Amino acid sequence: MAFTVTKDSLIGDILDYDRTTAEYFLDMGMHCLGCPASRGESIEQACEVHGVDCDELVEKLNHHLAANQ
Repeated sequence: MAFTVTKDSLIGDILDYDRTTAEYFLDMGMHCLGCPASRGESIEQACEVHGVDCDELVEKLNHHLAANQ
């Protein structure tokens, strides 16, 4: 079954599923990926804090995951 990222997906769950998604979080300025607090944030929460378009990030992550399956 394919993993699908939504606005409610937790960053830790995404990274656990595919560590190569880290580059997308680093690109948005989220450099504390190992921090327990950041791993427990949803995509929507992280995007709000970092001023990133949530829908665009979700789309990029799902495209990346689909291409790597």
